[in-house]
Amino acid sequence: MGDLGAIRPQRFTGSERFHDGKRAIGFSLLDYWRWGASDLVSNTSRGVVAEFLVASAIGIAGGVREEWAAYDLESPDGIRIEVKSSAYLQGWRQADYSKVMFSCKKSHGWDRESGQMSDELKRQANVYVFCLLAHRQQETLDLLDVSQWEFYVLPTVELDSRTRSQRSITLRSLQALAGAPVPHSGLGAAIHDAAIVQHATCVDSTSTPAATVRES
Repeated sequence: MGDLGAIRPQRFTGSERFHDGKRAIGFSLLDYWRWGASDLVSNTSRGVVAEFLVASAIGIAGGVREEWAAYDLESPDGIRIEVKSSAYLQGWRQADYSKVMFSCKKSHGWDRESGQMSDELKRQANVYVFCLLAHRQQETLDLLDVSQWEFYVLPTVELDSRTRSQRSITLRSLQALAGAPVPHSGLGAAIHDAAIVQHATCVDSTSTPAATVRES
């Protein structure tokens, strides 16, 4: 067996049919998506929804999500973005609302082209977007309603310079750093502004060259 390069994902429509060789069988890729991805409240699915909302805000939702990238998203002008999500409500029975906490630990970046992890432990993105599903009523919970979400945007330097935990951050600590949440409609601009701050500090060696992060 020769060297096996990375497999590039393709974007499907949902109309594609499962088949047995050349013989079509009675269900489609959309049927699979309905079966496998309808539980949006689950921690895994909620995180993917959060990534999609950020991707839509920066104009890249027409692509395909990359599962094993060193960071979650990259804007058209080269801003590397990490997306984190949390929620008060879970899919299981709760005695009380969940405590809001976001992971923000450093990592070894994965390169899908080489199949190798980087040696350096660091935060791989320029900007972090913390997405809180803030709605607290089960009966009206709707992850597709962006008004039920709160978005907090930080340049990575703000996390790197924290004197408290480098692995996670509470909502109170996040609000102290980021201030008020931004609406989904303002998320793209907030990410752009945070990237300018990040580049100006010159502390993140993963930052994109200045020419690709332009002030407007």
